Amino acid sequence: MSIALALVLALVLPRPAGAAIVQDMLGRDVALAAPPTRIVSLVPSVTESVYALGGQARLVGRSDWCDYPPAAREKPSVGGMINPSIEMIVALTPDLVVATDEGNREETIVQLRRLGIPTYLVHAHRVEQMLDMVTRVAALIERRDAAAPLVASIRQRIESVRARVAPLPAPRVLYVLWPEPLIVPGRTSHLTELIELAGGRSITAGEGDSYVRFSLEAAVARAPEVIVLADHSASGTAAGRQSPEKWQRLASVPAIKAGRLHSIDLSILHRYGPRVADGLELLARIIHPEAFR
Repeated sequence: MSIALALVLALVLPRPAGAAIVQDMLGRDVALAAPPTRIVSLVPSVTESVYALGGQARLVGRSDWCDYPPAAREKPSVGGMINPSIEMIVALTPDLVVATDEGNREETIVQLRRLGIPTYLVHAHRVEQMLDMVTRVAALIERRDAAAPLVASIRQRIESVRARVAPLPAPRVLYVLWPEPLIVPGRTSHLTELIELAGGRSITAGEGDSYVRFSLEAAVARAPEVIVLADHSASGTAAGRQSPEKWQRLASVPAIKAGRLHSIDLSILHRYGPRVADGLELLARIIHPEAFR
């Protein structure tokens, strides 16, 4: 089916009688004729949630970035998050596309809506929002009974980490998302909260927005005691693994003096799905190895 034909059909066909209205995480109304059975996910954390909840039979398409669990790679890909193929999405005849306002372009969302394809947006900056997303996904795929034990397990692991690190002093932590230009998590990033939960104190927590440009001079001036570099290798990006050499030359920085320069898999920490507890535990072991011996 061409986009032009699909657009014509979307404009002339009325909304199905008795369509249920659900609200996505941005408060937008989404009309569903029935519980969705053909879902295209453009969001890696949503794809991971669908599998963790046992609803993968309803997933008919994914983005290139939806590569976990490994079984997800067997689903047809519709392209990247920023530039998915509308033609490929239409060809999969989905009754729901799940996207995000951070990573997917507004243009993509508008096109899908014009084609009459229900589009549900997710959004999460805090742990509670992440858990809410898992619960919402469970409702969409009719796996509500699976949500409660999954969320409870994640909460328990988060609380276990919090209890281990609570008595310990919080070192100053610099998390580097991208090396050049230097991109770091700011006030509204979920990474800032994860660093705090892991027993650290992000030196860029006061910066505006989720992710901000930062100068190397400012980072050195704030004397981080732990430096964590996001490893992009698994994502297949050109930057790949960040080079530690430029940081190791900064011998006056406390983290370098103490040998506390670390690298961590980007996909585990940056996806706000069921593996958030995995990312938190890895981060906590880096910040407070003494608490996990």
